[in-house]
Amino acid sequence: MATHCIVIHGGAGTILRSSMNPEMEAAYRSGLKAALEKADELLHKGGSALDAVELAVSVMEDNPLFNAGKGSVFTHDGKNEMDASIMCGNTLKAGAASGLMHIKNPVRLAREIMDHSEHVFLCGKGAEEFAQSRQMQMEPESYFYTKQRYDQLLEIRDTGKTQMDHSAPAEKPSEKKFGTVGAVALDTYGNLAAATSTGGMTNKRFGRVGDTPIIGAGTYANNNSCAVSCTGHGELFIRAVVGHDVACMVEYGKRSLHEACDEVVNKKLVKLGGEGGLIAIDRQGNAEMIFNSEGMYRGIKKADGDFQIAIYRD
Repeated sequence: MATHCIVIHGGAGTILRSSMNPEMEAAYRSGLKAALEKADELLHKGGSALDAVELAVSVMEDNPLFNAGKGSVFTHDGKNEMDASIMCGNTLKAGAASGLMHIKNPVRLAREIMDHSEHVFLCGKGAEEFAQSRQMQMEPESYFYTKQRYDQLLEIRDTGKTQMDHSAPAEKPSEKKFGTVGAVALDTYGNLAAATSTGGMTNKRFGRVGDTPIIGAGTYANNNSCAVSCTGHGELFIRAVVGHDVACMVEYGKRSLHEACDEVVNKKLVKLGGEGGLIAIDRQGNAEMIFNSEGMYRGIKKADGDFQIAIYRD
């Protein structure tokens, strides 16, 4: 019987009920639900896993609650620098972009790079020149401005510190939220795909890039193993090559998806001091939403009607 599934995340970290008011929690759940339902509708109609993850991520990019697209945080210079990537599990084709400042939906640019260029990874002005050649939707810097995000920058701009938490005060470094959005999907043809997008870290400098646009680190998909999208301390996820590591354990180590995800997130990353989580899915429809932090914005919708949205660890 044909089956399909979409899994999404909207960031991980110290996400506690005690620091979330009912209105904000409802808003996050609504945002996750919208992304799930639109992607699920596409899959239900026979759409591809690749189209589904692009759609789900773009919906979250348009929601200022999430640190991606319109809700991106600010760099030290008061700019928005966005990163994204996408990968097809059937062909192993991939596209990625970083340092974007005017692209409305970075994940859509990643898809254009994959489909309409000879490259995998473009950055900065060159990436935006390519986007213009593809007549992609560009926006002025004012489109990406949100007062909450800019206030976060002002709180720590002169401290020399970066902040992965996109709402907690800088003087409370234990309260971290890793602002990234992502999706993995299985379509009715048995193909897998993954996509991830982020606005990076508040007050970042020197063109810093995390794991999100790096194929094999923050994003990976292979029909022979699984599709993975990560959220967390990017430097550690790069060093651990998290997405590819999970896939290798499944393909070569013959580990179950759950075993592979647990090994990487709760053992390997913890040993390195890496905090965060990931979502993953295999061709049998097994799905994981695993994290070693206090919470992760996450959700899943399956063809059999299973529909879950969660935020906290319990």
